[in-house]
Amino acid sequence: MNPRELSPKQCEEILRTLEARFEKNMNRHKGLEWAKVQAKLETNTEKLWSLNEMERTGGEPDVIAYDNKTGEYIFYDCSAESPEGRRNVCYDREAQESRKEHKPENNAVDMAAAMGIELLTEEQYRELQKLGKFDTKTSSWVKTPVEIRKLGGALFCDRRYDHVFVYHNGAESYYSARGFRGSLKV
Repeated sequence: MNPRELSPKQCEEILRTLEARFEKNMNRHKGLEWAKVQAKLETNTEKLWSLNEMERTGGEPDVIAYDNKTGEYIFYDCSAESPEGRRNVCYDREAQESRKEHKPENNAVDMAAAMGIELLTEEQYRELQKLGKFDTKTSSWVKTPVEIRKLGGALFCDRRYDHVFVYHNGAESYYSARGFRGSLKV
């Protein structure tokens, strides 16, 4: 069995979970039909595996848009707080390796790549926040521009005082309340 493949039972379980979330949160994807999303997922088993990884790590993925140009559905992590199974990570491998002591077990960039997803950009994070109130107690790393990363920094976002904030930190920092959110196109 391909390591990026789910068993028929796992496929059934993740599809049921995604459908229930889709039906419960129709405000996130007005005008979209679950049957069409499911048909697309059933023919993209590797993407279904990635969605299962998003779910397994606490991301609660949901459809947030359909790209008419590419014909793809766009999923974001929609958990109320930064996914619990992806916290305590610094930004990327370079940052992780630069720590002399108390190295975190992983980093956001490598975890996202291993899951087959992309870190949300600042713009995508702001789009997500239009769909609800996310990260009111946590924060999430976002894709950091190369110029900032070259200087040792990385960006993260959260929602406080009913506003979305973008902050910076050393890329090697990590906190129990900071993880990352991802996106996936199917």
